[in-house]
Amino acid sequence: MTNVATPVDVKLMNMTAMVLYLAFVVAAALAAVRWVVRLPAFDIQGIAVSGDVSHNSVLNLRANVAPRLSGTFFSIDLAQVRTAFEAVPWVRHAVVSRQFPNRLQVVLQEHQAVAYWGSEGELRLINNYGEVFEANVGEVDQDPLPRLNGPDGQGPEVLAMYRVLLKHFGQMDLQVDELELSRGGSWRARLDTGATIELGRGGSAEVTARVQRFLKTLTQVTTRYARRASALESADLRHENGYAIRLRGVSTIVAAAAPPKK
Repeated sequence: MTNVATPVDVKLMNMTAMVLYLAFVVAAALAAVRWVVRLPAFDIQGIAVSGDVSHNSVLNLRANVAPRLSGTFFSIDLAQVRTAFEAVPWVRHAVVSRQFPNRLQVVLQEHQAVAYWGSEGELRLINNYGEVFEANVGEVDQDPLPRLNGPDGQGPEVLAMYRVLLKHFGQMDLQVDELELSRGGSWRARLDTGATIELGRGGSAEVTARVQRFLKTLTQVTTRYARRASALESADLRHENGYAIRLRGVSTIVAAAAPPKK
């Protein structure tokens, strides 16, 4: 028997037919998928919210977020959903997942306010990560909160310094109510007694060294003038070899203080 070779043009026709058939099958499959995912049965019917909801009720969250969402169970953009929830006041982070066939699951983490941030006229809040956020300060649960301030983006540094100072002044039963970092890098604290402390420039190690030197001798100085530590009105720790303080009714300079560093 003689084998007859298939003509080239026939092979090309067969191959073309196969390609067209496969393209038709793929197109039909895609059309079917698009039709299925748009079925009303897959429209988002509910959003389950859990996690931290101390400052936002579940009903309010749904009411605020739902109008901003679009798509079905398959087509909805989870990143968009997350962004919508994180835009709600007090919400720090949202984790969003699908629940077949037509629901979403959202787990929220709220900001934990640890201090006010900013000046008196434009107070915001700062959380325990040093992140500044917008929210109604009247909804703060903790009372009172300290006030921190500094250049934009310096929240973590200011909060870290506040925690260091809180520990050291707390050993003298003094509370740090306010801490500010100027644009020039200088620190200033205000105590619960109303005393203002000029801490000077530098990082945690430098400022801590000045504060420790100050607190080690504060009791001796106040006792010398028949005063308590709570009688402190102001202190300037920016001197090279000492510090200057003012007590109620008394003004003095401790050690041979050099002029403050500019």
